[in-house]
Amino acid sequence: MTDMENIAAFEERIGYVFKDKKLIYEALSHSSYANEIKHGHHSNERLEFLGDSVLSIVVSDHLFKHFSHLPEGDLTKIRASLVCEKALFEFSKQIDLGSFIMLGRGEEMTGGRKRPSIVSDAFEAVIAAIYLDGGMEKAREYVLGFLPKKLDRNTANSLNDYKTRLQEIIQKNPEECVEYALVSEKGPDHDRIFTVEVRLNGAAIGTGEGHTKKQAEQEAAKQALELMGIR
Repeated sequence: MTDMENIAAFEERIGYVFKDKKLIYEALSHSSYANEIKHGHHSNERLEFLGDSVLSIVVSDHLFKHFSHLPEGDLTKIRASLVCEKALFEFSKQIDLGSFIMLGRGEEMTGGRKRPSIVSDAFEAVIAAIYLDGGMEKAREYVLGFLPKKLDRNTANSLNDYKTRLQEIIQKNPEECVEYALVSEKGPDHDRIFTVEVRLNGAAIGTGEGHTKKQAEQEAAKQALELMGIR
């Protein structure tokens, strides 16, 4: 299948046809693929950055308007559960996004199509591409199609967001300060490993690794919660 055939198949899968094909081409291009192709071809990393923000505002707006009975704390927890890597990976399975991502040979051979960090990043990049191509309403329509029909406190508990859980515990003591620090990064660009420490008042209370900083932060928070006896 050629790249354009791949794009056409993906458009049919999501029910949206792009006016500017370059946007969806870039959204589906992992850095390993862009590095192999070169010739000024861009990966989806910049679109992922924008898509993260578009996703957050769409979900926040939806929760604010439709769940006026819930307090800020519950809204924050539900939103976090809907925009975390695990949730986006699950949403991506609904459209088999992993099959359409364009990967470099090395990433293809090491199972990149099923790697949550790669697929969830591409999911955010596609949101950005739709936003740039069709505007906020089209992006909103796309995002809301993935959200569970029933949203309540249990939604947040079903998709673990360890950073939010840790923050809720720490903020009970206003004088406490929690922060995340990148300790190291290693490996080739297509298989980067980040190591992050979560620190309480400057002292490390957990360490995590991941293929993205977000994933590493979640793993660090998870370790901190486990050390506190919270699972």
